[in-house]
Amino acid sequence: MTTSTLSYPGVYIEELPSGARTITGVATSVTAFVGRALRGPVGEPVTVNGFGDFERVFGGLWIAGPMSYAVRDFFRNGGHQATIVRLFHGPPGSDGTAAVELAAGEERLVLAAVSPGTWSNELTAEVDREGIDREVAERYGMDEAALFNLTLGERLPGGRRERIRNVTVGPGPRRLDHVLAASSRLARAAAPLPAAPPSNTDPENPPRAAGGDDGAALTLADYEGSRDAKSGIYGLEKASLFNLLCIPPETRGGDTDPAVFQLAMGYAAEQRALLIVDPPAAWGHDPISPAAAARDGLAELGLNGPAARNAALYFPRIVAADPLREGQAGSFVPCGAVAGVIARTDAERGVWKAPAGTDAALNGIQGLETDLTDAENGLLNPLGVNCLRRLPAAGPVIWGARTLRGADRLADEYKYLPVRRLALYIEESLYRGTQWVVFEENDEPLWAQIRLNVGAFLNTLFRQGAFQGASPREAYFVQCDRDTTTQDDVDRGVVNIVVGFAPLKPAEFVVIKIQQIAGQIEA
Repeated sequence: MTTSTLSYPGVYIEELPSGARTITGVATSVTAFVGRALRGPVGEPVTVNGFGDFERVFGGLWIAGPMSYAVRDFFRNGGHQATIVRLFHGPPGSDGTAAVELAAGEERLVLAAVSPGTWSNELTAEVDREGIDREVAERYGMDEAALFNLTLGERLPGGRRERIRNVTVGPGPRRLDHVLAASSRLARAAAPLPAAPPSNTDPENPPRAAGGDDGAALTLADYEGSRDAKSGIYGLEKASLFNLLCIPPETRGGDTDPAVFQLAMGYAAEQRALLIVDPPAAWGHDPISPAAAARDGLAELGLNGPAARNAALYFPRIVAADPLREGQAGSFVPCGAVAGVIARTDAERGVWKAPAGTDAALNGIQGLETDLTDAENGLLNPLGVNCLRRLPAAGPVIWGARTLRGADRLADEYKYLPVRRLALYIEESLYRGTQWVVFEENDEPLWAQIRLNVGAFLNTLFRQGAFQGASPREAYFVQCDRDTTTQDDVDRGVVNIVVGFAPLKPAEFVVIKIQQIAGQIEA
């Protein structure tokens, strides 16, 4: 509030704050994928907004990397934004990154590929001095003879090619290692740089990199990483937000280690996100009853406890064409496709709508590894396993909306997936939208502002149809006053806000009762 100094007779204008601070709802379907990729930065979360972005940064589909297919299925089914964390387990004695060497007098200029993988073995480097810009040398006070041009390329179909002009190995703003670090997507200059510039190379036979390796299978330690170093799954600490978490298996037809799922489930609960769990391959291959195998094998995953509210399991696996195998049908984990359907449902109906039903169709697939019957579905649904079904006319759809705390015998309040995700959405939105409260004066004016702003946010959700009730009073409440914040709390610098909401729950069972009319019978 601006306060005027009343010094002369006249009219003064003062601006008074309204106390309204808009709380904006966070995104609900940003999906994180953690696993191996063909190329790309290791341990750094990278946001991609389409499969084309994934192809440019991480190399696209890779037969040895199921994560790439999961990302493809995510965008096919309506996903909009994904965060990719590539993990890499290098071979013994190497980091899996190829390097190319160029002669530079009696020394060597070493250029290392920007990321590990066998793709880097196709990296080439050429040096020439054609069209060296004398003005550049004069502008930066450099010797013109010390400047050279570097051309980097990939001997791959559609491979990148970069031409970097007027660089030097000496000091100055065009120093090679600095220029590559700032602009190249292919290579970095290894230290130390040689004293002399590299020699011109034959453009018909440029030097080629060697030493690239796709690495070995990931271990639990690779996923655990270090929270302090933000490595492994904790690379997601560098991401601003993610709502869904997918960890596809290491190999085609393989399984993600249950210990990895247990680690991821705990982390998802901390981050107010949902872990999508893929079923073990053996469940779908049981020769007698895949549903019974799923029922009996559920306990072996060890995904229990309160954190299981933040996990959902989908069974069976999906069958889709593999363009890397001439379109042959292959079995893939469903996590990416399910995450895409969740994202599509959020965009069309809202986070409070169960991502299941005839509208929750799985696109881009040929079928399911196992076609479940109603009776088999009835074995799994009461245990909290969400089934994928093939329905007449509708095709493959998601036919379940429970968390892993959704078993009937647990009677958990977050049994249903849309209820849990709505709560997480409200929690994250309020967490981010009330940061301004910190260090404000802890008394009734502040509490009134909190009630106003949080109430406005919840009222918007009510008008969108997110809650039960015919009126706001029936749908939600916000309490922040002397009843929630005592004088002792004030003395300790604490303000307590209590928010309640009446969630919508899915109509999981529809019962139609039919009765014949007996006609008029005289009593």
